[in-house]
Amino acid sequence: MTQTRRLAAILAADVAGYSRLIGADESGTLQAFKTIKAEVFDPTIAAHSGRLVKTTGDGFLVEFSSVVDVLRCAVEAQANMTQRNAEISSDRRIEFRMGINVGDIVVEDGDIFGDGVNVAVRLEGLAAPGGICVSARVEEDAAGKVDLVFEDIGEQTLKNIARPVRVYRVGTGQSAEAARAPSSLPLPDKPSIVVLPFANMSGDSEQEFFADGITEDLISALSRYPSLFVIARNSSFTYKGRAVDVKQVGRELGVRYVLEGGLRKAGDRIRVTTQLVEAETGKHVRAERYDRDLADIFALQDKITEAVTIAVAPAVADAELRRAMRKPPGSLDAWAAYQRGLWHVFKISRDDDALAQKYFQHAIEIDPAFAGGYKGLAVAYIQAATVLQTHSQAEAYRSAEALARQAIALDGTDAEAHLALAAAMFAARRL
Repeated sequence: MTQTRRLAAILAADVAGYSRLIGADESGTLQAFKTIKAEVFDPTIAAHSGRLVKTTGDGFLVEFSSVVDVLRCAVEAQANMTQRNAEISSDRRIEFRMGINVGDIVVEDGDIFGDGVNVAVRLEGLAAPGGICVSARVEEDAAGKVDLVFEDIGEQTLKNIARPVRVYRVGTGQSAEAARAPSSLPLPDKPSIVVLPFANMSGDSEQEFFADGITEDLISALSRYPSLFVIARNSSFTYKGRAVDVKQVGRELGVRYVLEGGLRKAGDRIRVTTQLVEAETGKHVRAERYDRDLADIFALQDKITEAVTIAVAPAVADAELRRAMRKPPGSLDAWAAYQRGLWHVFKISRDDDALAQKYFQHAIEIDPAFAGGYKGLAVAYIQAATVLQTHSQAEAYRSAEALARQAIALDGTDAEAHLALAAAMFAARRL
């Protein structure tokens, strides 16, 4: 195997709603994808000196040596797709999301790997159907060289990427006004939350650092929960000192929940109030008040952070469960299908366990990279064999072990997946 490193511009593209399209018309979608590759992507990539690294089932990974070339290729391909889709009904359109990054890559036997590739793939997930998202490095290198508008949407925490990445949306020069207009970020594949800067309502400017400290600590503490997508500090603090509409914040940052709060000092006491709000509806999920003695300021900050975090994480989980139960089964996304499966599996009946398996399997079909569907299905199999006795034990435990291992491979920090694996292996050894 030959392995080299080089700097490259990477384009990652995939079909938005591919699973839905395949479910509605598998052969038609596959044929349309092949035609689009031959008539749109292959000639456009060649015209801009790109190299098609591979086709990823529902998308493409392409390498370029120039930022200008990759941007022109992406914009031209999206423009061609817009023309092709003009007379096609919205439920049958094939629309691509694209992510572009510049970074160091590893080239091995023609394939490419590395952080530069991974960031491009994650940026693609942030793009709207028909849209393009790029990293700050791409925006910097392209400035003044292409007739494009770059809309700064702030630093984003990308899955399995160690550092926050500043992201820009791309618009053509002719559509500058449209690109500048407020638009909605797509929601990530798990509950998302932003902690807005806490307001200092005490009139004491010295307490400003305390308000900011609580905000930063809460962002850090909530980020440790693998089940939550937490907006980075830099994006959160752009709202500091502004009167905000939580619905607008939700649209701008792509979050379902907004945590806001404030503090007021009175003598040797301090009161911290918090409100957890569902961004889409503006509905209050949970409100709390914490009154503490103002002694050791840093110990107090830790105590309040711990108390708020312990209250918020379960409140989000409960709100997500209720949100999933409100949605019709046909519109469930992977996380909602997983939540709905949990609701049924915890009822511990034969019919509910069967329904739970159905929803967990649906979550896997919607998003094969989401660990929740696999670990949930493992739990349902174990329960079916051990408690409900509706499955062959040996077969159920083997399946559960394989599913739990798949969940761990996707998310090694998921404690529930490790617990499911341990339960499956322990049960199998008792046979």
